[in-house]
Amino acid sequence: MTSDAAAPPGLRIVMVDDHALCRNGLTDLIAHRSPMRIVASTGDPDEAIALVREHRPDLLILDLRMPATDGMSLLRRMRAEGIDTPAVILTMSDTQADLAAALRAGVRGYLLKDMDPEEVLNAIARAGRGELVVAPALTLKLAQMLQSGPSAPEKRDLIASLTERERQILDHLSRGESNKAIARALEISHDTVKLHVRHIRAKLNLSSRVEAAVFAVEYRTSSEGSSLSQPLRQAGR
Repeated sequence: MTSDAAAPPGLRIVMVDDHALCRNGLTDLIAHRSPMRIVASTGDPDEAIALVREHRPDLLILDLRMPATDGMSLLRRMRAEGIDTPAVILTMSDTQADLAAALRAGVRGYLLKDMDPEEVLNAIARAGRGELVVAPALTLKLAQMLQSGPSAPEKRDLIASLTERERQILDHLSRGESNKAIARALEISHDTVKLHVRHIRAKLNLSSRVEAAVFAVEYRTSSEGSSLSQPLRQAGR
């Protein structure tokens, strides 16, 4: 039996969780139900960094609460040391504060350990393809986070401050596409996409590409955004 979402062939994962039962359980689940593979796992943060450097995985799966450290602190440490492997949080915490902190840190996904196994597999596969994934149970909390952001008129003004190319890239970000996928679609270099994403984040006053994607989705689906989404579509032509 395999997950519904097709994972990239040979997707390699390093998992960091202090509970051996969780590590072993997900390793077995992935081995038997998907083409993905957990190449290494540990509950020790120092070993985690060494394993990532050794295996160069395509994706990290991090627990949020661990005795020696927490997933966000470990992720910040990795980023400071030049490790930019995309990360997915897999945790028991369903608090809005933890979700917000993870999204601000630029994680690829935020999943809950009580999700159905097939849902977890599908979400990990989607994250491996460059999509942004959030546990379905956290949809309301995500909506509440969005409601606390800029008003629709403020969003309109912020979007208007973007160049045509930046709106075009923001449109792709809102669909959960990776920088590489955007570069291929727009026939520009990967570095050019990264530069535009930095400019978008600065102009919209956002701290991560995940927040930029969420901003765009909320803008396009809000009551006023339904009529304001035209600039994004036009920019993609």
